Parts: sequence; C-alpha cells; structure tokens
Amino acid sequence: MAAQNGIRDLINSFFKYLIAGGIAFVVDFSTFELCHRLLGIHYLIAATIGFSLGLLITYICSNKFVFSQRKMADKQAAEFTIFAIIGLVGLALTNLFMWVFVSLCSEVWIMLGVSAFAAELAKLVTEGIVLLWNFGARKVILY
Repeated sequence: MAAQNGIRDLINSFFKYLIAGGIAFVVDFSTFELCHRLLGIHYLIAATIGFSLGLLITYICSNKFVFSQRKMADKQAAEFTIFAIIGLVGLALTNLFMWVFVSLCSEVWIMLGVSAFAAELAKLVTEGIVLLWNFGARKVILY
C-alpha cells in the first residue's frame, strides 16, 4: 500500500511538473522573442534572459505546486543554487543533444525526408530527455 502511494505521488508530481514546465517554457520563449525580435537584443543574451526567467518560474512552481516536501526548505539560497545547477546541466544536455541530433544525425533526417524540420524534431526529442533529467535530479536531490 505504501509503495502504491509512493508511485502515485511520484506520477502526480511528474504531471504537475509538466504543467509547471509548460508555464516556464511559455515565459522563457516569450521573453526570448520579446528581447530578440522586438528589442533587438543579441539572441544569446535573449536566450539567457528567457532561460533565467523560466528557471525562476519553475523554481516557484516546484515549491508551491509540484512537490509537497522540500529537503532544504530552511536553506532557500542553497536550495535555489542546487536547483539552478541542475537547470544548467539540463541546458548543457540540451545543447549537446541538439548538436548530436541535428549535426550527427543529418543523414537520417535526409533519408526520412524531414531534414527541413531537423532542428524542431531534435528539440522535441531533446526536451523529453532533459525533462526527465530535470525532474529526476530535482526530485532526488531537493524534494
């Protein structure tokens, strides 16, 4: 019975994390577009600003909505630092997998006839992998 409750809680937290991640993605991407397209800010700076706001949204949602227990609730600065480090690892994984899926798999995309959408397809696959990393690492280490 306790194992079933634990699995149910894990699944429930994961679906809440998906919602929080969706909200953070909208904030991240919208901020990127606003900064880069409308304000003319260099795309790397715009991406960093968007990522930072998305990270903050994910942190707030994780603490208020996703996870019911926090291992470091009394040490918020340390908690946020670890949360951010996990996010930065996720960002590095995103860049790595994007490079692998776009550059190294280009022949596969051509054979499948979808090379025009290689970056978008790679982004979808990459987001799924990185989502699992971010959720798993944060659940184990922080929550």
